[in-house]
Amino acid sequence: MQPTLLVLAAGMGSRYGGLKQIDPVGPSGETVLDYAVFDALRAGFGRVVFVIRRDFEAVFRAQVGAKYAGRIAVDYVFQALDDLPSGHAAPAGREKPWGTGHAVWCARTAVREPFAVINADDFYGPDSFVQLARFLSVPAAPAAPASFAMVGFTLANTLSEHGAVARGQCETGPDGRLKSITERTGILAADVGPGRTYTGGETVSMNCWGFTPALFAGLDAQLREFLAARSGDPKAECYLPAVVSAMIARREAEVRVLPTASAWFGVTYREDKPRVVAAIAALVAQGAYPAKLF
Repeated sequence: MQPTLLVLAAGMGSRYGGLKQIDPVGPSGETVLDYAVFDALRAGFGRVVFVIRRDFEAVFRAQVGAKYAGRIAVDYVFQALDDLPSGHAAPAGREKPWGTGHAVWCARTAVREPFAVINADDFYGPDSFVQLARFLSVPAAPAAPASFAMVGFTLANTLSEHGAVARGQCETGPDGRLKSITERTGILAADVGPGRTYTGGETVSMNCWGFTPALFAGLDAQLREFLAARSGDPKAECYLPAVVSAMIARREAEVRVLPTASAWFGVTYREDKPRVVAAIAALVAQGAYPAKLF
């Protein structure tokens, strides 16, 4: 069974100032998302499922999903504030999305096979998808704990020159298994280097995961716990890395870290776009990608 790519694309990109998922960065108008789908397709993924919001469904289908017709199966699920486990309801006045954990939970009925999870606006590089496809192609043992994977990036390869970033710093054991993820916020490029707060060699999570459907049971339980404890906080979010960390602590899952030397490119800030455009142009010039993807 070919794995599925689950793309978290419900965010509008408030810091970036627009729907950055459809902002062109490639030589023929490609988006960062186009490169992810292209890399997943050639790595062996058989379907892509987009988690989006209904208020931009039409434009997303027309400008994004339509490009992949005939190349890979495309489906959609919707992240909505009122799509919650039974017994829970969104409090009055809540506007902020419930977070990446909730976004993945919204795909619980759409994904029944091994799957990868990525952000729509991050460039992960072909090696990430090759490693995930290889991991997900091995049949998982039915017994607990569940077996998951995470692509681990080097912190120095994930920074922005135009502002602070938040990164999930990973602690791994000698066997290469993930032990925990600690959210680090406000990381500036000036904080990274010899004698500084971070060496740059730290392994960080960029929300690039490999899961089996076994994730959904633990995710549902933790989303319920989160809502019971924090639904009254208008800014609280259920983050996917926190869910995975909790499953590890509860011995419900083991997570293999798949190290990659690939550089991560992101459009966290609008000022990041020229760097991303230049980096992709260099990869095209090197023959890593064709001048036109789709």
